[in-house]
Amino acid sequence: MRTSGNYALIPARGGSKGIPGKNVRVLHGHPIIAYSIMAARLCSNIDRVIVTTDSQDIADLALAYGAEVPFLRPVELATDNSPAIDFVMHTLEALAVSEKAHPEALTLLLPTTPLRLPDTIDAAIGEFRKNTEATGMRSAHELAEPPQKMMCIEGGYLSGFFPDDPRPEYYNLPRQTFPPAYHPNGYIEIMRTASIIETGTLYGPRVMPWITDPVVELDAPQDFDYLEFSIDRRPHPLIDQLDQLMEAPNG
Repeated sequence: MRTSGNYALIPARGGSKGIPGKNVRVLHGHPIIAYSIMAARLCSNIDRVIVTTDSQDIADLALAYGAEVPFLRPVELATDNSPAIDFVMHTLEALAVSEKAHPEALTLLLPTTPLRLPDTIDAAIGEFRKNTEATGMRSAHELAEPPQKMMCIEGGYLSGFFPDDPRPEYYNLPRQTFPPAYHPNGYIEIMRTASIIETGTLYGPRVMPWITDPVVELDAPQDFDYLEFSIDRRPHPLIDQLDQLMEAPNG
């Protein structure tokens, strides 16, 4: 088995109920998936850029933007309820069978967090490589409010999520009372392959944090509008790279 490097893995299934066609929806002239592909291609710490999809149309689009699509994902691994570990394991198994290839690590770049900086990705991978005890890394940003301040509805009335907290109305305490809380945001997620195979989990027991500024994730149609507005105000460097690729003779 040939073991080599860090592969970027970009998941992009064809179906999406929340935002139909989400992974190929155009953002400032380019499909969403193109941003993750270009960011990965510009990283010196990424050796291959692989898209896993069940859609031939998405596969063709990924190829046009410079990614590899060495195989299609089975449709049963691309449903609304398919856990991420399924397509990750499928990728590792398919690479082992078809190429006798075994990456040391996978860097997961979700298309729904499109505005990344390659230098930031490279820096995160560099820090992960230094920590040989870490089994994974996840990017996250600090939440404005900790989960202890959030509410649920029980029996038609608002209630706290932590009924075992002995403090009366603990959810009304100042946010500074609670430790900082962080939201994983999909900017970068790194998985050590040996840990995936050993534990059957994505990140394993020792997950390094990579703290970023707040990140917009594309979960609802209005998120696209916000990103378009943001790009109009401050153009993102990936767009120039994508424009140049598509304007090239073989783009």
